Amino acid sequence: MRIALGIEYDGTDFSGWQRLTEGPSVQAAVELALSKVAAHPVEISCAGRTDAGVHGRCQVVHFDTEACRGMRGWVLGACSNLPASVAVLWAQPVLDSFHARYAARSRRYRYHILNRPVRAALDARHVTWERLPLDADRMHAAVQALLGEHDFSAFRALSCQAAHPRRSVLVAGVRRADEHVLVEIEANAFLHHMVRNIVGSLLLIGRGEQPVEWMAQLLAGRDRQVAGPTAPASGLTFVGPRYERHWALPEEVSMRELSA
Repeated sequence: MRIALGIEYDGTDFSGWQRLTEGPSVQAAVELALSKVAAHPVEISCAGRTDAGVHGRCQVVHFDTEACRGMRGWVLGACSNLPASVAVLWAQPVLDSFHARYAARSRRYRYHILNRPVRAALDARHVTWERLPLDADRMHAAVQALLGEHDFSAFRALSCQAAHPRRSVLVAGVRRADEHVLVEIEANAFLHHMVRNIVGSLLLIGRGEQPVEWMAQLLAGRDRQVAGPTAPASGLTFVGPRYERHWALPEEVSMRELSA
């Protein structure tokens, strides 16, 4: 049987999603917990790997098992064996043809900036602090240049192992909610550090250090060394993937229905 899970995690204390030979990873923690519930070794595949310090709102994974457990048993059993910073939100049987990574049609990220003169205390693990005033409208106007399919070399980390730099951005926006500035991007896939590098450039535009048109110029120039710095990991959350509705997964990870 193949089972899909939705997983939420605080990435602060992990070396990233992917299992490593050294250092704690979210993948290793989830696999260990599921193996205890299944009473056999379990390996999982995820929708999108996240870096050290990056959080997950609804990461989707799948695994195969012959163990007979109810879906509630998988959720509660896994949660009881996971650290407090990781939780399984739901479990659902899926067809053997489902693959958490390859079936995903898009991925969504949100970057959370606390924009006030005083640093965060309660939310310090989940936001990036910017003390200088940011113009969210300028940032929103600038990020519209990224919509569509482009070569994103200007926002690609040197360590990126992707076969090519072309990605298709479906949604890109920046909005303010009181003292918070939220950057939201949805794309078919992302390059290594792509969102954090985009945010690093948007911060310069938001502070008025670069014009709105600079984002389009960076995209066209394809030069990572000219773009802004990589924004901190703490503000970034992988909101989750989206799948075609025929997989019948929870609404939060399903593609939106087109209005008539």
